[in-house]
Amino acid sequence: MMTRSHSKTVVFSHPFELKGFGRVLPPGDYRVVTEEELILKLLFPVYRRISTVIHVTLEAYNASMEVAAIDPRDLQEALDRDVGLVATGRPK
Repeated sequence: MMTRSHSKTVVFSHPFELKGFGRVLPPGDYRVVTEEELILKLLFPVYRRISTVIHVTLEAYNASMEVAAIDPRDLQEALDRDVGLVATGRPK
């Protein structure tokens, strides 16, 4: 199967939590990569998400990265909470 990847940077203004991490992550820029595979059985091209991962710099080792699989819905919820904090200055 053919695959493709999409990379984007998400920005958190406040510390945040994501399922799969046993700790609070610091504010900053995070690279998110989504891989998709082409489904060839249809008359038109359709891609299905295979995985979404986030790249996290390990604070103790500034050059080291941790890559963890995440659910895009969990990421969006965390981003929405962060935007709420920015807009109101306090947690929702």
